[in-house]
Amino acid sequence: MSPGQLIVALYDRTLLDLERALTAIAGNEIEAAHLALVHAQEIIHELYTSLDLKGWPGGASLAEVYRHVQTLLVQANIHKDPVPVRACREMLVPLRDAWREAAGIVT
Repeated sequence: MSPGQLIVALYDRTLLDLERALTAIAGNEIEAAHLALVHAQEIIHELYTSLDLKGWPGGASLAEVYRHVQTLLVQANIHKDPVPVRACREMLVPLRDAWREAAGIVT
């Protein structure tokens, strides 16, 4: 798997976690929501820590997005609130799609 494909896979898994969290929150499945949100946080943390802030001019902006997503995921988990989960999804889908295009992945 190329680095670009790996990044897309991480985004895909994060988005799956967000969908699972939304379903769990809607069903009042507290533990399932927690687990999905924590897993999404772990992936976002991995994406954040792997950024090359010195070698890539856009790295700082993407780091800010990841920090904001982390904050929203924590809020969603504390309150079991779907609104921040949806906000994360709205930010991450275009990023995933851009990485997919950059990696030359055809869906």
